[in-house]
Amino acid sequence: MPNYASHFSDSRFWDTVRRFATRAGSEVIEEAITLYHCLRDPDTPRWARVTIAGALGYFILPTDVIPDFIPVVGFADDLGAFVAASACVAIHIKPEHRERAQRQMQTWFGIRRFWRQA
Repeated sequence: MPNYASHFSDSRFWDTVRRFATRAGSEVIEEAITLYHCLRDPDTPRWARVTIAGALGYFILPTDVIPDFIPVVGFADDLGAFVAASACVAIHIKPEHRERAQRQMQTWFGIRRFWRQA
């Protein structure tokens, strides 16, 4: 099993977001950016950062379970990885992580969402 976390880097993440933002869809990109901000938060524990880096590393790799070039479903596995990682580290995803991601989505795509707070 590949160590997806070892494939993560800031520059590769942002390059992948820029290249695939339109095809991946706003839900995938917003969840990726939310996880990114949680990863970069110094309050996030190491185990949670490793989990997030694994999910983001999977997103970055061109080879995955469902090839990204397949229309409609190409990023379904990436979203699944993000949802699983988010569930594992949910207690560490702060409202400000979601807000920062939402602001970036608004700036880049004009997309505005209102997240429910638990």
